[in-house]
Amino acid sequence: MYYQTNDLENKAKDLTDNLSSKWNVVTDVIRDAIPKVAFAIIIFILGIIIIKLIRNVFSKLMKKSKMSETLQRFLGDLLNWTLKVLLFIMVVEELGVPTSSFIAILGTAGLAVGLALKGSLANFAGGVMLMIFKPFKVGEVIEAQGHIGKVKEIQIFVTKLLTPDNKLVIIPNGALSNGNIVNYSAEGTRRIDFTFGISYDADIKQAKDILLNIVNSNDKVLKDTETEALVNELADNSVNIIVRCWVNGGDYFPVYFDTMEKAKYALDKAGIGIPYPQRDIHVYNHEA
Repeated sequence: MYYQTNDLENKAKDLTDNLSSKWNVVTDVIRDAIPKVAFAIIIFILGIIIIKLIRNVFSKLMKKSKMSETLQRFLGDLLNWTLKVLLFIMVVEELGVPTSSFIAILGTAGLAVGLALKGSLANFAGGVMLMIFKPFKVGEVIEAQGHIGKVKEIQIFVTKLLTPDNKLVIIPNGALSNGNIVNYSAEGTRRIDFTFGISYDADIKQAKDILLNIVNSNDKVLKDTETEALVNELADNSVNIIVRCWVNGGDYFPVYFDTMEKAKYALDKAGIGIPYPQRDIHVYNHEA
């Protein structure tokens, strides 16, 4: 009995010593970790405050630059998340967690996402270029990628056009930024070139006077620029007269259609024929 009691006491003492050593290890870890955790919390709080200040300054600079609101918002969000990722890495590193492998994982994931979204990234880059260089604005009429329409909306990935017959055309910004763009509204005014064909036996001067009178009598035709009527071509069936005038961009089609209709009536009334392609067929009788 004495030896058994002594063995129990020894085992209890060993267990107590073991628990005590482990507790000491835990307390040492906690004692060492408390300053790191406290410093990490301080870094996090200060980082959030600094990020907010940086974003406010960045937002004010973007507004002064008169950049597109869509691009301002996107760049602001991009800056915000980039700074937060950097802050997260700093906090994790302060806690003693190795960040080299973590950064490598982020880089690999970023590469995989970039390859998967190659087309979308091209459209994003194109959208940024369009918003920075501004080859056109919302409300302007452009021709691009085989479509003509008024710009309804410029988004970061696509641009929306509204065609004259009220169709919505969505063009990816990648293709749009790398292709030819014709902006019909950029200069404010446009020149209309009319071509009228008259018969060879018609009086050219009379025809030119009639056409100039029709154009100049239109209130929408700009009077501070000269209207011209010139013989443009001696074609197979007609003498082609070109008439040039200037109008505001929004008046292009109303003036064009109105002038074409009035010119037809006026030339008919003056007896000036408007020829059309024709073919003469001669039949010969070769019978003996």
